[in-house]
Amino acid sequence: GRTWSLWLASFSFLASPFWFNPLTFDWRTVVSDYGTWLRWICGTTGGAQKSWSMWWNEENAFYKDMPILSKAFYCIKVALLVLIGEGVRRSDLFKSDTSLSKPTISVGYVLAFLLGLIVCNQLFTATEHSMPYPVRRTVGILLSVGISIAVVTVFVEDTNFIRYSLAAYYIIGAINFVGLLAGVKAVKPFFMIHDLVCGHMMFIPLFLLSILQLPGYYQMWVLYSNALSSDVVVSDILRYARRSQESGDGDKDEDLVEQVTELRKIVQKQEQMLAEAGFGQRMQSPAASSVSRPAAVSQSVAGPKTELKPNRALSMSGIDVWGEMALGEVPQSQIPQESILSANTSTNDAFTFTQPDTMPPR
Repeated sequence: GRTWSLWLASFSFLASPFWFNPLTFDWRTVVSDYGTWLRWICGTTGGAQKSWSMWWNEENAFYKDMPILSKAFYCIKVALLVLIGEGVRRSDLFKSDTSLSKPTISVGYVLAFLLGLIVCNQLFTATEHSMPYPVRRTVGILLSVGISIAVVTVFVEDTNFIRYSLAAYYIIGAINFVGLLAGVKAVKPFFMIHDLVCGHMMFIPLFLLSILQLPGYYQMWVLYSNALSSDVVVSDILRYARRSQESGDGDKDEDLVEQVTELRKIVQKQEQMLAEAGFGQRMQSPAASSVSRPAAVSQSVAGPKTELKPNRALSMSGIDVWGEMALGEVPQSQIPQESILSANTSTNDAFTFTQPDTMPPR
């Protein structure tokens, strides 16, 4: 009960990147990100950006050249993990007396069944490439479902295994860290399983929330309401995103294009929802103008009179520094040449130069 503040801070750091991302609860985005993450986890080549294995090798390469005294200092972390694991094992967390409430299914039989499924899964992984796709798909689903049911059954029938699993997590982590310091390559699969489990713990809630769709609508409403009420204009965000995309050296960033397109669609949908809810034009105009306006800027920006936007700062000379020409939105080819020629002519007519008749005295 005394560590609730640490858990709250940890949850805030973990959840804030997802909450402030407008595409977090979009189903297609979650599915695409999950596929990308799985390819990264299962990849073996292509560098750290495309393979978990390559990333893990680069992240832990410095342990090989580390002096023995420095490795001894890291043993403090090992001792801390062992103490935490032993403390969890001896605690009353999820403690139950099996002599009073006998499990319906013997936990020993369930564990033996679970062990057999794990062995079958390893054999299936080694020989799946020689199987037809329907057989491979069916066997993989059956093994996954069987392992999940066996694990849930063990925890339901005897809650003591929840405590034992938490204790084993810390103790196995300490053993693997010792193997990492010693340069044992056999510990690498255990670290991969750890990251695989942690990744699914984050993706499963995202899948559930994206299926419901209501959290996504609420998140978008809160984010855009706060942004527009704080004078953060969505049109400027989309404008700068388009400028950064067009200013590339010819290499099109497909991820940026997809994100900007999805953001435009979401802005349109949210503007419609806000308008139906009766929030007025105050929150509709900035985002609607950014979505409905084409890439080519209107020629009216070159007229003699510039329409100033509300709540925008002007320079000391009265120039609209937020105008599209000031932000670099209007190419030089779209500026009428007549306005430039007239400006040069008026400047030449107003300026005259005469030579003095007599030189000033020295």
